[in-house]
Amino acid sequence: MMQLAMTANPLVIRAHLESRGAWEAIYGLIRAPQYLTSEPFYANVDLLDDCEFQNLSADDLLLRVPSDYPHSFLLAVGQLTVTHSEFPVLIIALKADRGRSFRAIPSQIQGIENNLSIANMDYFEFADCADDDGIFGGIP
Repeated sequence: MMQLAMTANPLVIRAHLESRGAWEAIYGLIRAPQYLTSEPFYANVDLLDDCEFQNLSADDLLLRVPSDYPHSFLLAVGQLTVTHSEFPVLIIALKADRGRSFRAIPSQIQGIENNLSIANMDYFEFADCADDDGIFGGIP
C-alpha cells in the first residue's frame, strides 16, 4: 500500500481519475489568488495525481498517512467533488479530530489552508461552519 509522500505543503489528492477537465478546473480554483485586502493570498498545497489513490474513501486515505506526516489535514477531489455543481473538496483532519471531514467550495481552500497551516484557527472552526449538506462556503 502506497503511503502519502512527505511534502512541503498539504496535499490535494486526485481520487477520481475521470473528468480531467473538471479536475483541472477545480485545481485552478484552489490555486487562484484570493483577496481580503489589496494583497493576494494563495493556497499553499501540493498536488498528488496518482492512480494508486483512485476511488479511495476518506478511511482508506487515512490508512496511507504516515505517522510522522507533517500536516494536520489533507484534501481530496473525488467523484462527488467533480460531479457536484459547487465542486466541494473533501477536507480530512489528520491530527486533532482525526478522520473528521467536511467539504469546502474551492474558493475557500485558500483561507482554510492558510489558517490551519499556521494554527491560526482550528479544524473544528471550519467544520462547524459547514451547512446542512456538510459544505463550507465561508465563515458567517
